[in-house]
Amino acid sequence: MKAETSTHESRTDWERLENMSDADIDFSDIPELNADFFRNAKIRMPRAKRAVSIRLDQDVLAWFRKQGQGYQTRMNAVLRTYMQAHNR
Repeated sequence: MKAETSTHESRTDWERLENMSDADIDFSDIPELNADFFRNAKIRMPRAKRAVSIRLDQDVLAWFRKQGQGYQTRMNAVLRTYMQAHNR
């Protein structure tokens, strides 16, 4: 996260994290990935995106931007959902 774009102060205890060793990390809620996982895994490449210029109402763009980082991805998801709903 870029410091100049964040309006909220981080609540992360960075000093504690810097002093933490790998042995201090609790992995109990994360299953270890074994050979079975990788045997059944499938590679999924993201679809290529194309940069476009689009005219949007200022309030629509402002609302999506206010949602934070990834707003363009969310706008794409909204458009995709609309497309799928009308592509019958």
